Amino acid sequence: MTEELIVRHCSPTLAGMKAGSMFTCPYECYQKVKEDVRQINRRLRAKGLRMIPLRFSEKRVLLYLYRISKLKRDLSNELARELLSKEGYLEEHCNTCIVKLVEKFRKCEGIPHEVGLFLGYPPEDVHGFIENRACDYKCSGCWKVYGDEEEALKTFQKYKICTEIYCAQWKSGAPLEALAVAG
Repeated sequence: MTEELIVRHCSPTLAGMKAGSMFTCPYECYQKVKEDVRQINRRLRAKGLRMIPLRFSEKRVLLYLYRISKLKRDLSNELARELLSKEGYLEEHCNTCIVKLVEKFRKCEGIPHEVGLFLGYPPEDVHGFIENRACDYKCSGCWKVYGDEEEALKTFQKYKICTEIYCAQWKSGAPLEALAVAG
C-alpha cells in the first residue's frame, strides 16, 4: 500500500473533517498488508487515527482509516444509533460497532448500507439511502443526498479542495504524519 493512495482517498479524514474513509488497494501478500497497516497505525496513532482492513478479496484489500473521536461522536447521534440498532449493532460502543462492521463486510459480498455512518455521512442521508434503496436522491457526490442538499454540496466541495491541497503537499514532500491533524 502506498502513502499516495491514503492521501488521495483519505485527505478529509486526515484533516479531521470527517470520521472515516475507505479505499481499496492491490496486494500480493496478506502478511505484507498486515505489516503495512501496523506501520501506518504506529505512525498515525498519536493523531487519533487508526486503519483496519475490512475485507480481503483475491487481489485487493478494502481498508478503512478512521478518526476515533469523530466516529464516537457520529455514532452517538440518535438517528445513527437507531439505524445501527436496526442493522444488528447491539451495543453503542465504537469499538464494538467496528467489530460488527468488519464481520458484516467479511460475511457478504456487498457493502453494508450503514457503512455511511462510519464514513461521516449525515445519518439522514444514510437513512434515506436505506429506505429508498439508493433511489430518489436529491443529488450525489461523495454520497447520495436525501437531506440537506445545499450543505452536502458545500461539504463535497470542501472535501475536494482538501484532497487537492493534501495531494499537492504530499507530492511536495510532506510526510503522512504532518498531513494528519491531531484530534
